[in-house]
Amino acid sequence: MSALAGAGVLIRFGLRRDRIRLPVWLISLTLASALTLRSLADLYDTAEGRASAARTAGSPAAIATSGPRHYLSDYTVGSMLSHQMLGFTALLVGLMSVLIVTRHTRAEEETGRAELLRSAVVGRHAQLAAALAVAAAANVGLALLIAGSLAAQGAGSAGLAGALVYGFAHAGVGIAFAAVAAVTVQTTAHARGASGMALAVIGLAYALRATGDVGDGTLSWLSPIGWAQRTYAFVDNRWWPILLSLAFAAAVSAVAFPLSTRRDVGAGLRPARQGRRSASWALTRPAGFALRLHRGMLLGFGAGLLVLGVMYGSLLGDVEDLLGSLEEYRRTLEALGGTTVTEAFASMVMLVLAIVAAVQVAMAALRPRAEESAGRAEALLATGLSRDRWVLAHVTVGAAGGTLLLLVAGLGFGAAGAVATGDGSLVWKLAGAALAYAPALWFTLGCAVALFGRLPRQTGLVWLVPVYSFAVGYLGQLLRFPHWLNNLSPFGHVPRLPAAELEWTPLLVLTALAAGLVWFGLAGFRRRDLETS
Repeated sequence: MSALAGAGVLIRFGLRRDRIRLPVWLISLTLASALTLRSLADLYDTAEGRASAARTAGSPAAIATSGPRHYLSDYTVGSMLSHQMLGFTALLVGLMSVLIVTRHTRAEEETGRAELLRSAVVGRHAQLAAALAVAAAANVGLALLIAGSLAAQGAGSAGLAGALVYGFAHAGVGIAFAAVAAVTVQTTAHARGASGMALAVIGLAYALRATGDVGDGTLSWLSPIGWAQRTYAFVDNRWWPILLSLAFAAAVSAVAFPLSTRRDVGAGLRPARQGRRSASWALTRPAGFALRLHRGMLLGFGAGLLVLGVMYGSLLGDVEDLLGSLEEYRRTLEALGGTTVTEAFASMVMLVLAIVAAVQVAMAALRPRAEESAGRAEALLATGLSRDRWVLAHVTVGAAGGTLLLLVAGLGFGAAGAVATGDGSLVWKLAGAALAYAPALWFTLGCAVALFGRLPRQTGLVWLVPVYSFAVGYLGQLLRFPHWLNNLSPFGHVPRLPAAELEWTPLLVLTALAAGLVWFGLAGFRRRDLETS
């Protein structure tokens, strides 16, 4: 039997399973670039405005956040988009690709479905090849969607050629990180561990890109994200850096397939670490056990938010020069309140940091559903552990962990901002502004618990909360969405500190609603049947 026997069927099966997830990813990423291009065209509609933006975007902090200086040599609206967005969206494309590969390989082995499939006429390498093919198809589709949406808007002076280079630069990054995930899924026996290792590689690639761009550019050539940015879409329109990403993906994939033959199905190349003879006191308690399950995710999100906060904070010293001369942007920021452009800008960034923290909170709140689906909850609840204590342990860790992430992000943002502006009060001011979003995070957690208890098969709907909040809270301010749309988001009711005054009423209402949703979900979970394996 061929090692790839059945790969075609598995590709169709993978596309069928992701018929909802993939369109959401592709449409969201396409809209991010398309709406940003439209916003940039409105904000920088004169040559003088674009020249001023190029001057302020040349600072080391701005270069580390955006991309290489060569874009500034011809700062059209299209090159502005590529300079400011490509490095950021490349992270999201990498995340999409990693999740696709781990979902269709390691997660299938972890649940036992892969063993069932391989008992049929399925080759040894068919599953991994199918996962990589689905990831590649998703990235090529994304490239075509992005290129088409930008070309339809004109996309600056480079037109269709620049749009195609910009779109396929994303595809190159996505395919490269899909290959990285193909290796990490061979290393560990757990889907979360495989995703975590692949995401760590993405973070390293971004750090190499940022460090190299600030320096002489050498380190940037060690990063797939750096290769994508060196296509210089809408400036030089180079195609050959995309070939570097494809060559990297081919080389790494060529390593992944032989590695898959050196392990058993369901096992990883890295042997499981032997535990202690007896569990610690904390592991025998529901909260301690839940914290152990969420520990890796908390550490990863904490490091990411700290870096993100420091990067944004380092820009605060240049905000007045960068945005102060743009009348359109100034009006947008003034609508948020605040006495200075710096404060208004900080309040917008704080929303982004809070929504990233909400992603971790949603993942923590959905962990009981994953434990139930995998059959592990049945064994736990067969003991003296009550359903309420089990779920509340995860809820407590999620709520406390999300609040701690806000504090870490706020302190990083404030400390870097204080260094950039010379204003030491920003440290505690921005830390407090971050903590103000805690009730919105708890409301997101409450929605997840309510869905888990009442509609367990629909728990994925909780992701609408952070996605919608980002769309109307951040993009809606730039694109002038109706204000009532923001009122439908829990984050829209949080005072935009430090630009606005602190109001306790909406925070208390959000906290009460979060508690009510948790109670509602727990009441439903007590009454419904447990999904058993």
